[in-house]
Formats: sequence, structure tokens, C-alpha cells
Amino acid sequence: MLEGYFVEKVLTHEYIRPYPQQPEETSGYFVGSESIYRYSLRDSDYPTIILPDPIYDGAGNMISPGYYELALTESRDFLILIESKNPIAVIPVIKVEEDATEHARLNNKIVKKELKKQQKEREKTNKKRAKVGMPPDEPKIHMEAEIEYNEKGQYYLIKYQRGTIKAWGAFKG
Repeated sequence: MLEGYFVEKVLTHEYIRPYPQQPEETSGYFVGSESIYRYSLRDSDYPTIILPDPIYDGAGNMISPGYYELALTESRDFLILIESKNPIAVIPVIKVEEDATEHARLNNKIVKKELKKQQKEREKTNKKRAKVGMPPDEPKIHMEAEIEYNEKGQYYLIKYQRGTIKAWGAFKG
């Protein structure tokens, strides 16, 4: 009896709402319209790598476990380990591959037409998103990074992939 009476009073009470108002407002601003949402930094353009254990070098310096970004230099000679937009380590690249089949696929006439059609649709969508203050919709790029320890050679191997480019870096730990 008390339970039913309580629920009835909550639902009919003037100042208590069991569900949020639509649209939800905070101090006069619509959620998502504040500058922190509209003008914040974009998502990272680099793959994320997880270091489960600390890594020590010969000088006694340590890279603590955690989440890091991995970037490939433009010359494709080094991988850069980044923490909070600050470079932590530079790792030499031992091998780089670029997928040639993707370039051949993109040069196909049928695929080019399909990509143009998708680009026009994306432009229309981005115009609508810009009117409401949303960030533009951009095509997603496959990104992947991982690290493994080779006990036989006693070195760390880092695998990096972003789009059609794959790179492997190695360093002693």
C-alpha cells in the first residue's frame, strides 16, 4: 500500500520528475552547445598501444605501464611513443610495408564512382551537422598497435598499422 502511494505521489508531484526533461538543459545551455563540446580537440589520429608492464632502459629510465599513442614519422624511419601529446620514446623502424592492392582497388572506375557518391552524401550530412554545431563526419581509418616481448632475442617488437601502412619497430628493454 505504501509503495503504490509513494509512486503515485512521486509521479504527480510538481517539482520531482522521474525522467529528465527533453531536451535536457543545464543552466541555460543545451547539452553539447557549450564551447567545451563544440571546440574541443579532435580524437587522436594515432593508434593506441597498451603497455602492461614497465619498460626499463640501460640508463635506468622507465616507461610506466598505461595507454600511449603510437605515431610513425613522415620519413617512416621511427615510431614515436606519445603520452598526452608529449613524445616519450623514439623507436627505430626495422620494416615498413604498404598495401599495393588497396591502391589498385582505389584506381578502379566502379570504386571511384562509389567513393564520389559516398563523398557527396557525407558533404550533405556534414552541412546538416554544421547547422546544429556537431563536428563533421569523417571516414574511419583502421588503426592498430601492439607490443610483444621476444624472450629469445630479449627485445620488444612493436607492430603499427594505420590504413594501408604497416611498420615494425624493435628495441632492447
